Amino acid sequence: MSVDIVIAGETLQLLPQRALYWPARRTLMIADIHFGKAAAFRARGVPVPHGTTAQNLALIDTLLQAHAVEHIVFLGDFLHSRAVQNSASLHTLQQWRETHADLKLTLVRGNHDAHAGDPPAALEMDIVDEPFCIGPFACCHHPEPRAEGYVLAGHVHPVYRLAAGGDSLRLPCFLFGDGYAVLPSFGAFTGGYLVMPKEGERLFVAAEDAVFEVPLR
Repeated sequence: MSVDIVIAGETLQLLPQRALYWPARRTLMIADIHFGKAAAFRARGVPVPHGTTAQNLALIDTLLQAHAVEHIVFLGDFLHSRAVQNSASLHTLQQWRETHADLKLTLVRGNHDAHAGDPPAALEMDIVDEPFCIGPFACCHHPEPRAEGYVLAGHVHPVYRLAAGGDSLRLPCFLFGDGYAVLPSFGAFTGGYLVMPKEGERLFVAAEDAVFEVPLR
């Protein structure tokens, strides 16, 4: 169950898979996927799960099957570190790309991309610096208001704590403010930063199979 929200005169769909879909442009927006992060941790001797790259790509495939996507915009931090450039994760990415040759891919460089380096040309991605302007939106990595348009960004990996009767649950969330929105981290192994909405902002949490707005006082 997705949620529709109208921003800058355009209807956007907030998806429980922690992505945003813009039906009018058949565009999927994904923030902070961090391909190769788990592998980078394992290389340092930290025992973390295998298969996160395949898991992330399978989730993208689920969204491609559910929506008429022609264009994916990655809002920064596509690769986690330079070590990914010569890893099994990159080979998996290249195999996935070969099966989606007609799909347009755009990467808006984020802070991790600056260190990791651009993805190889074989992935056939358009790679740009922020802002990447499309319609009324400025696609960025860093969530800061810009004159070029309403900003859709990532970087923060926002999560919100729901509490009831002594129990609490941290869930990834979408945060919409005056001039910019922050998307949750899409990656399967990326963690989250607890956010506290300000007055006038709207917050939507992404549960397993639904998105719902949290009433804010």
